[in-house]
Amino acid sequence: MKPSRIEGTRIYLRPLLESDAEGEYPGWLNDPIVCAGNSHGDHFYTREAAREFIHQTHTSTDTLTLAIVMRDGDKHIGNIALQRINVTYRSAEFSILLGAREVWGQGYGLEAARLICAHGFTNLNLHRIGCGTFAENIAMQGLARALGMRQEGLRRDAAFKNNRFTDVIEFGMLRDGGVENGFLFMS
Repeated sequence: MKPSRIEGTRIYLRPLLESDAEGEYPGWLNDPIVCAGNSHGDHFYTREAAREFIHQTHTSTDTLTLAIVMRDGDKHIGNIALQRINVTYRSAEFSILLGAREVWGQGYGLEAARLICAHGFTNLNLHRIGCGTFAENIAMQGLARALGMRQEGLRRDAAFKNNRFTDVIEFGMLRDGGVENGFLFMS
């Protein structure tokens, strides 16, 4: 079951709406700075593609994709997801796209990440949440560490971006990972 809203202090998470495709969201995936450290930006992203993606988020059974919205002004600033949710293995992959560059470095990504990971561990009964990021994506590596994720591995030349291969650094955390993860429900 997908949540209708997950409340935070400065933000809330909600399902993507078709109206999000008419806002700034499609432009984030066409911004080379926003997409520098992720797998997006290789092809022009249209409003129609955004609408199709939004529709898919409502029907997917193994992905939970939510909009990150500032409480002050209801501004959609990014998207966050638990992907490849495997109910048998009780695991998922975490991803985030903070598209509104004017809010970078203000802690919104960390707050959103804590909310969705807490939801994953508590409501989806996950045991493990992991993520992979390009070696050049220092911000994502910092976010993973701030969540309490541990570096678990390195996949050499695992991605091709900007006409060159790049390593992918793998991070992960377990539900019972300890208080360093910053989640009160963890032992």
